[in-house]
Amino acid sequence: MANTQQSRGVDPYRAFRFKVELGGIISGGFSEVTGLGVETEVETRREGGENHYEYKLPKTTKYPNLTLKRGISDDSLWNWYKDVIYGNIKRQDISVCLLNETGDEVMRWNFQGAYPVKWDGPTLSAASATVAVETLTIAHHGLQK
Repeated sequence: MANTQQSRGVDPYRAFRFKVELGGIISGGFSEVTGLGVETEVETRREGGENHYEYKLPKTTKYPNLTLKRGISDDSLWNWYKDVIYGNIKRQDISVCLLNETGDEVMRWNFQGAYPVKWDGPTLSAASATVAVETLTIAHHGLQK
């Protein structure tokens, strides 16, 4: 029988245990974070006379926008986006931290020079008892892990 302590070290971390820091300050209560990714575009080239083979050459690396979702409150994400509308762009560093079962940080993704580019307000429905969720889409200069 395998030792529980040894097998626990290889178990995947759970997706619901995370925190988000905006400008170095923990901004709790986010229900979903997407956009933790990076992709390098590839250009294909064929060599003359070699029809069964093509080279794949790296091109530009791009980072998707980060999307944060949370229940709307008095401390709305709208205020940060509102400044962008009026041309006052306040770039912030953002960190998304994954936590283990005991609440210790096990992984961190850092985004530099981030600023909001889209805000979506909640869908309101009298027939629903769910939380009103706002979504903020954020552009940034890159990801470090």
